[in-house]
Amino acid sequence: MTDPQITFGTDGWRAVVADDFTYANVRAVTQAVAQYLAAAPSDGAVVVGHDTRFSAELFAREVARVLAANSRHVLLSDRPSPTQVSAWLVVDRKALGGVVVTASHNPPEFNGLKYKPDYGGSASPEVISKLEEELALVLENDSVRTMAIDEAIAQGLVELIDPRPSYRIQIGRLVELEAIKQAGLHILHDPMYGSGSGYVADLLDGGATEVTQLHSERNPGFGGLHPEPIPPNTDEAAAALRAGGFDLGIVNDGDADRVGIFDEKGDFVDQLEVATLLLWHLCENRGLRGPVVRSLTMTRRLDILGQRYGCEVEELPVGFKHLGTRMRELDALFAAEESGGFGFRGHIPERDGILSGLFFAEMIVMSGSSLSQIRQRVADLVGPHAYARRDHRLPREGYQAARERLIERMEKEPPERVGEERITKTRTDDGYKYWLGEDSWVLVRMSGTEPLMRVYCESTTPERVQRLLNDFGGELGLIDAGASHHG
Repeated sequence: MTDPQITFGTDGWRAVVADDFTYANVRAVTQAVAQYLAAAPSDGAVVVGHDTRFSAELFAREVARVLAANSRHVLLSDRPSPTQVSAWLVVDRKALGGVVVTASHNPPEFNGLKYKPDYGGSASPEVISKLEEELALVLENDSVRTMAIDEAIAQGLVELIDPRPSYRIQIGRLVELEAIKQAGLHILHDPMYGSGSGYVADLLDGGATEVTQLHSERNPGFGGLHPEPIPPNTDEAAAALRAGGFDLGIVNDGDADRVGIFDEKGDFVDQLEVATLLLWHLCENRGLRGPVVRSLTMTRRLDILGQRYGCEVEELPVGFKHLGTRMRELDALFAAEESGGFGFRGHIPERDGILSGLFFAEMIVMSGSSLSQIRQRVADLVGPHAYARRDHRLPREGYQAARERLIERMEKEPPERVGEERITKTRTDDGYKYWLGEDSWVLVRMSGTEPLMRVYCESTTPERVQRLLNDFGGELGLIDAGASHHG
């Protein structure tokens, strides 16, 4: 029995395993993908990958056997791998698209499916709309086709493939791996029990640089962690770094498309500062130029750097389905979203947390400075920065009603001030964002994948950020004691 309430969020469909994320629903969504691809060349392949979540490889086999039953050649990953590794394989093998079984940074009880079109990025809103149309037909007609996986393999319709070699070659084109290997850095890599395990160590093997891994074994429950690379989920990595002996800390989420960064002192670098440092590195150290796209939750410090280096910066709604589409249209140098997802020209128009971490190692080598020194240098360039996000988790059964109440409140009674500060500009196409002059903003958004209300703020000092969050939370009637704090 399939669930007619399957919906696609900012990046694919995600749901709780054994509740909505079932074999039947996975087969239905895959049949919709097969029907979407029905008009494509008959010899075109489809990549299928998966992460380390509960039964992810079994769900991937269900995807493969539905595609095979629809006469599609399937390149099925023989091991867990980061989402971007499967996405790159789509491009490298000139496949029609890819399906990745993953719920990214969501809690352990979730799993999901991400569809990657032939360009290897997140599915655009137009592609998602077509997939939803096909899914409605599948559910209406109960028209899922399947075949036994062993039969599909025997017939050559499903080919087991190691996705790592192709990705290694691509990363070698983008990053000065040899220089990093010979630099003698000591890097801590925490894949958070996810599919990024082993990737940084493998890519930097064979030189003076050493990579120490934390949480590298497979654990579908993520050891009780929420696999999002932000505090407090990163506390163990922070403690290891503060003990000394490391130059850089790289933390990846469950499917390794997002990154968290620590400097050599064990200080967490928030995602907005990470984006600022990455753009600075691309422009200053590598001498690159080009358009930049960022989500509306991302820092205005990118705008300041854009003006300095002659890079046009464009603000877009949240999600790489928007950022990636615009990256392709503009041949953008860089794309950034607040959740720690960054995309780079010359690669796929998609997040890559492994590549982002390696760029930080390259940044340290090319600058000849510690990361804390680089942070200070860039802060002096772009001005004071502080950021925080508060996540207010809501009951799942009342989430939709809470969402509707927020929308009604903001539409009928839009605020004019946040505390004592006057709102100077408003954006309402993706949540509700309010600017307080040129240097500060607050934003409230409802998550597209979890029952969460997120409140974001960027300003000039940590104290001002907390005051604005308190004032805005009071305006919304939120009880701060039940919130988790990030940044």
